[in-house]
Amino acid sequence: MTREPPPLQHILLVDDDPALRRRLAGVVAQVAPKATCTEAATLGEAREQLGRRRFELVLLDVGLPDGSGLDLLPWLAAHAPDSDAVVISSLGDDATVLHAIQGGAVGYLLKNGSDMELGLSLASMQRGGAPIDPVIARRILHLMASGTAASQQKVTVVNIATETTATKTALSERELDVLKLVAQGHTNREIAQGLGLSVHTIECHAKNIYRKLAVRSRAGAVYSARSQGLLP
Repeated sequence: MTREPPPLQHILLVDDDPALRRRLAGVVAQVAPKATCTEAATLGEAREQLGRRRFELVLLDVGLPDGSGLDLLPWLAAHAPDSDAVVISSLGDDATVLHAIQGGAVGYLLKNGSDMELGLSLASMQRGGAPIDPVIARRILHLMASGTAASQQKVTVVNIATETTATKTALSERELDVLKLVAQGHTNREIAQGLGLSVHTIECHAKNIYRKLAVRSRAGAVYSARSQGLLP
């Protein structure tokens, strides 16, 4: 029997625009009607709230009064590793997007998307997906295909020139199988069915892959693996 992802219960909305926070709260209410939304207008308020309770999801803006929202990503990795972060921003330039993905964001959405589009993207998380705006996804694929991302954006977590061989050795054959299916867009449930394994086993493999590649998301794992020649 496959195991459904746990429902969203506590969500942190980090944005300095009250109107945008209300809008996101409305979208969340449609996707996860039983979830409770907590609001923060600054990085300081976000850290304070994260210190009080566990949030399954953090919806994070980039431009905040006391710094870049992307600065919260490494803090989350260190202090709240169970909290997934999805960036929701009006910024969609290559440097910001790649910085967010390499920093550990599990998704990247644009504020100019409709409420329905935002809702569908967030709902995909409950099926093991990564909520990425189609425009952003296309740009990421273009960057990987052109091979310019690593050279133009200095946001890689490891030194590819010296770590490629070690990483290839570190990933097991089964982990590479899982990673290839992740790159093809399959959910954990689909991967489990395809490989004849339990969803729990696939989740364990995914966590090991994230740890070995020093990333925190599917998109980050695929990007890092392709940059290092682990995937075609």
